[in-house]
Amino acid sequence: MTKQRKGIILAGGSGTRLWPITMGASKQLLPVYDKPMIYYPLSVLMLSGIREIAIITTPEDQAQFQRLMGDGSQWGLAFTWIIQARPEGLAQAYLLAGDFLAGAPSLMVLGDNIFFGHGLPEMLARASAQETGGTVFGYRVADPERYGVVDFDADGRVRSIIEKPEIPPSNYAVTGLYCLDGTAPAKAAQITPSVRGELEITALLEIYLAQGTLTVETMGRGYAWLDTGTHDSMLDAGNFVRTLQERQGLQIGSPDEIAFHQGWISPDTLRARARLFGKSTYGRYLHALVG
Repeated sequence: MTKQRKGIILAGGSGTRLWPITMGASKQLLPVYDKPMIYYPLSVLMLSGIREIAIITTPEDQAQFQRLMGDGSQWGLAFTWIIQARPEGLAQAYLLAGDFLAGAPSLMVLGDNIFFGHGLPEMLARASAQETGGTVFGYRVADPERYGVVDFDADGRVRSIIEKPEIPPSNYAVTGLYCLDGTAPAKAAQITPSVRGELEITALLEIYLAQGTLTVETMGRGYAWLDTGTHDSMLDAGNFVRTLQERQGLQIGSPDEIAFHQGWISPDTLRARARLFGKSTYGRYLHALVG
């Protein structure tokens, strides 16, 4: 019997690129317009139908995350909290979450990434339907040298993924969203640290690629991928969310709305959540969903 896919949010790290604003709080707890940053990657997992989620944090920040998010039951979810004592690369997340996954496939999202686009749930469903191998998502960027970059051959097949290349072979960066099968922790255990002393996610993906089981799905013009790792990109993300919400009158990255539409919480639960947020814009929005 196929195991249900589980979710991972990697929300560790020290956020030194955002100092001094992250010296007292985790980057993923900072606001992106009207919601905590972590709400946005959480919403991606929820849109893919995932309800069992491991949240990986630093020891210092975990209590703040738990104060914000609880055990997940308010959204019909179940959270498992995992400590990352030292940030030693993105692939380390699969070692830390090995017991939680227990052989199940996973969808991991980085805690500072925001995804938006019509058709996102369908794209995630296609990736999740693959029982073996892995899928990552390529997004066209103007500055690929900052990212892990996909190298395509003449027929559009993936040859390699190169971390921060001086001369990028394409403009497609690998986003912070990884849909991998249940062998990911075992594969991550095979990786040796890079010269940076980290277990690189590109090294893990190269194992899948060498086995012929890695798919790269490119995200087209209708999608937005925002990496909020710098002050400028955080401001850009906040303005992006504000503009769309003000224009459409719809929330982006609302776990409460998604849980309600997924049927994971009742109208009464949503009303109680709306009362909790009081007269804030977010609270009024939730109240309007159920009247």
